[in-house]
Amino acid sequence: MQRPAATPTIQLDNDTVRVTEWRFAAGAETGWHTHAMPYVVVPMTTGPLLLETNEGEQTSQLTLGQAYFRPAGVKHNVINPSDHEFVFVETEIK
Repeated sequence: MQRPAATPTIQLDNDTVRVTEWRFAAGAETGWHTHAMPYVVVPMTTGPLLLETNEGEQTSQLTLGQAYFRPAGVKHNVINPSDHEFVFVETEIK
């Protein structure tokens, strides 16, 4: 199944961090990727995101403004399973 691509917009990229706004239309995905740096995500929308991982699928319910942290090395595909746009800001720590 071909999904639309999520849209990344880099807001800041310096020696310390890279801050990217991710916009997911309904059904959009990031595509499989591995994070080379630890990162913090701050949802700008409340709702579910579907994560495809090597261990299977899991749905995470995210809440506007409630940040979470993940270490480097995370491999996954992030999908917006809802019928409305989902937005989060990701800060990668260099």
